[in-house]
Amino acid sequence: MPEPFEPDVSLWDAWHPAEAARRLAGIDAPWAVVAGWSLDLFRGGQVREHEDLEIGVPESGFEAVRAALPGLELLALVDGTALPVDEESLAESHQTWAREPETGLWRIDVIREPWDGDTWVCRRDPRIRRQRDELIARTTDGIPYQRPEIALLFKAKHTREKDRRDFEEVVPLLDDEARAWLRDALTLVHPGHEWLRALA
Repeated sequence: MPEPFEPDVSLWDAWHPAEAARRLAGIDAPWAVVAGWSLDLFRGGQVREHEDLEIGVPESGFEAVRAALPGLELLALVDGTALPVDEESLAESHQTWAREPETGLWRIDVIREPWDGDTWVCRRDPRIRRQRDELIARTTDGIPYQRPEIALLFKAKHTREKDRRDFEEVVPLLDDEARAWLRDALTLVHPGHEWLRALA
């Protein structure tokens, strides 16, 4: 079992979402590509570079994902430190990075999320909930991805340049229902956020 260490982010060589979908085909747990890649899947193709690949899975489905990734070493990320996966480290962090032991390359970030039965619960505000079919969409070739309004809600926390660009490019593509959901969720999680003006 490895000692805790600070991961080298330059060793990220993330899979394409299609590779994740191939490896996770048939697992008995809902999962979806999240964050920046999910917005590209919504738009129909890659429009910018991505440093990593993140997927979301219910906490209860983590072991199914882990079992579908034989040969990869999963480590919990706690305050910037990679720790062996155990009950304590999983309780401290929702992120688990997976790497190839022989190369040290990071391939995928498995994010464990709270669910209540078949309902996703936002970890930043449990008042925000969505049913599975309202959370996950699929590309024409079947890759599951988090709906764009939810990805943008999480991007609102840091509003880095890439997050602002994603917001500006994706919001015009949202339907009225998705825009309204994002506006209401932002009001709960980040009241007064600069993006609310564009959603008014």
